[in-house]
Amino acid sequence: MFVNFQCDNVVDGSASAPVIQFKPPLYRQRYQFVKDLVDLHQPKKVADLGCGDTSLIRQLKVFPCIELLIGVDIDGDKLRWKGEKLAPVLGHFLQPRELNLTITLYCGSVVERDSRLLGLDLITCIELIEHLDSDDLARFPEVVFGYLSPSMVVISTPNSEFNPLFPAVTLRDSDHKFEWTRMEFQNWASHAANLYNYSVEFTGVGAPPAGAESVGFCTQIGVFRKNGGKAAESCVLEQHAYKVVFTASYPSLQQERFLRLVMVSEVSRQVESLRVRYLRRLKEQRDKELGNEPADTGPEAPMLCFGPAFTEVERDRIKKSPKPFCVGNKFFVPLKRLLAYPKLNRLCISEERMRSVIASSLILSCDGSAVVVEFHNSRNVKFEHR
Repeated sequence: MFVNFQCDNVVDGSASAPVIQFKPPLYRQRYQFVKDLVDLHQPKKVADLGCGDTSLIRQLKVFPCIELLIGVDIDGDKLRWKGEKLAPVLGHFLQPRELNLTITLYCGSVVERDSRLLGLDLITCIELIEHLDSDDLARFPEVVFGYLSPSMVVISTPNSEFNPLFPAVTLRDSDHKFEWTRMEFQNWASHAANLYNYSVEFTGVGAPPAGAESVGFCTQIGVFRKNGGKAAESCVLEQHAYKVVFTASYPSLQQERFLRLVMVSEVSRQVESLRVRYLRRLKEQRDKELGNEPADTGPEAPMLCFGPAFTEVERDRIKKSPKPFCVGNKFFVPLKRLLAYPKLNRLCISEERMRSVIASSLILSCDGSAVVVEFHNSRNVKFEHR
């Protein structure tokens, strides 16, 4: 969206003269473009070249599909300072991701070859190329498209045709070595795409105001896709041109200890809910047989088995699973029943795998087919002493 001239900050925030203001701000529109692309294509391995203050990386790390996230920038001090914000916090341990995620920040030039960036699904270069001098710009396509050869590349750069709409703007940033017209960018991008077997589509963000549509988007974007899909990985000589500044691995359900914590917690919660519901049902049945009026027990407990939180498919799956049962003072909940509930079903593990994960923390039946708890005492977790 475009908003009229305002006495605010420049396109991305510097200067004091009246300038065009975008809503959302132009940098957010660029990031949103990348996020929409990630949401659509679900890449697993992503690198942001010229990552700067790591703002885009912080927004991409929430995508569950991404397992490797890399940032590269020439400013090592900034990466060290910003890297701390990318470290996992308590909430990530309490609710682990489904898939592993490793974030690594490298200090180095984007025109240097580093084999640790091979095999990527997506490389983003947001407002990067205009900061390269002529020699580095000449090397850039060979390194990114030729050597790294990812499945997809996104490059954004200022559209100089939009600049006359800004008051007294020659270059939008003092560090820009150039700013291209749409034709200049498309010629450069098309040549690189043809040379390295990519196709490229052009679009942009930051629409012009009414009456100035002919100048195009404020930021022009090229989306490059490798022809024939992902390039086959070949044996490449290991090269480490970059220096690791920061790295972090996030807890996930692919890691045994976190899978166990999550599964034991969810199984215990579900077993307790079923025990309480089973106990209430028996009490209601006895009261009915004795002709007693039902006691006023306050707000009704949530219907955990067939409540409104479940879809038709989930309710049907639960209904078809073995039901909990009671033998003496022992309450049995079949593992198949537990795996029918959505949270545990989404873990996509087998009954055998579930048994091996929870066996050291919960009491199982003799044949290992059910979790067993005291019917009138829910404290059934075995605490391990280590």
